This record gives sequence, structure tokens and C-alpha cells, in this order.
Amino acid sequence: MLYKSEDGNISIGDTDMDYIAFGGGKKNFVIIPGLGDGLKTVKGTRLLLARMYRDFGKDHRVYVFSRKNHIENGYSIRDMARDQKIVMGIMGIKNAHLMGISQGGMIAQYMAIDYPEIVDKLVLVVSSSRPNDIVRKVLENWIDLAKGRNYGELMKDTMENFYTEERLNKMRKLYPIMTKVGKPKSFHRFIVQAEACLNHDAHGDLNKINAPTLIIGGQDDRIVGPDASAEMAREIKDSKLIVYGGLGHGAYEEAKDFNKIVLEFLSPA
Repeated sequence: MLYKSEDGNISIGDTDMDYIAFGGGKKNFVIIPGLGDGLKTVKGTRLLLARMYRDFGKDHRVYVFSRKNHIENGYSIRDMARDQKIVMGIMGIKNAHLMGISQGGMIAQYMAIDYPEIVDKLVLVVSSSRPNDIVRKVLENWIDLAKGRNYGELMKDTMENFYTEERLNKMRKLYPIMTKVGKPKSFHRFIVQAEACLNHDAHGDLNKINAPTLIIGGQDDRIVGPDASAEMAREIKDSKLIVYGGLGHGAYEEAKDFNKIVLEFLSPA
């Protein structure tokens, strides 16, 4: 369902933000992607993402937002949530269903905490409310690789930690190509966003979230760990928790029923 799809860019302060939009529904559905946004924004991915999330386009106008194109040192997850809210306001999006994936889930947490009036329903996917030992180890390694401009090893380590062995067996033969395509001119956005993840701690404020919340994780997650989703569910009142056995951080790509589960949650009661 690719109708009414668009690549967009909107000014915010002294910079701008890329987004894509598609779908013909009346309800707004905002998706915030993960840390990979630090290497490449959603610009030019309209057809890919519209296909990936086409199930949502019938009943929703779907927006997928990147972070700002130029971000300053010390830019925090809470700052990202503030800027996301500002951009939505500029675009006339007064309220929406909100889904955050990985780092996007961290941003979504603060949007639901600080700006509850704009979040109708909240979906947190393979995310965490604070760094644990697994998060620190993975992100510190990625930051070191990014500082050394070692794009190939950064991509390999990301994929090895992201997908199941079944998916990796099909992908590894493509590593020589995948680790060369898309290298950014600068790793600044990635490093700042990764450092923001290391400093993210919304755990003590999760009990302020009042929006109906669905939390989805993977039991074999090697990036945020197997317990991060359950930890959030214990703090967010009346939240619903789904943990995919046998899947990891890429559960939202590998689980065949992912879109169906999210759609059922977003549907009116």
C-alpha cells in the first residue's frame, strides 16, 4: 500500500529533519527508527519502508522520522523527544499512535512521559529504559569502530548481533557488498546518538506513562539483552508484554506476525 507516499524534509531550528510518509488513513501513526539512523536517515527509503509497514497504511497516515541532520555534542534522548514533538507540531500532528524501535523506543518513552497529550497508544520494540552491561559492551564497541571510521566491521558486528543464525546464514555471503555500500561522510551523528543511548535512563519515570502500551522484545536479543522488555513492562502500568522466543533484536523484521500484533493493539477496543 504505497499510495500517497512522500519523501519529506522539515526545518527545525538551524537544521532540518528527514521523514517519509504514506498511507491513506485518518489516524496518525508515527514510527521512530533505531540507532542506524545515525549512519543513514530515512531519506530515499520511502518505497522500502512503505512496503515493510504497508499493513498500517489502510487505517493510518504513517510517518517515519529521522533525527535532525545536524546534531550537537551532548544531544540527549530527551532532547530528541523534544525535537520530535516540535516537528510534529509544525506538521500539524497533534496526536498519534507512536512506535519506537530500539533507540527510537527510548525517544518514545520520553515523548510519552513529557508530552502525554500527543501519544494515544505506545509501542516499544526491542528497546530499554536504561543501559545494562550488554548495552554498554555493544555500544562502546560500536563507538570505537565509528571513531576509527571502520565502517565494515561496524556493519558486520551490527548484523551479527541483530539477526538470528538462520537469517545470518543467508546474509553473510553478501557482507563484502553490504559493508562497503552506504558509508557516511561523517560518523558524528552516529557517535552522538550512540553516546545518548549510553546516557539514557528513563526507568524511574516509566510509571508516569499513562498511554496504553505494548512492549515487544526478543528472548535472544544480543544488543539490549533478554530482560530489558520485561523490566520496562514491570514499571509501565497495565502494559502488555510480548517476547519472541528464538528471536533477537531483529524480531520486528523476522517475526512474521509482528505487523499483525501491532495492528491489533492499535485497533479501537
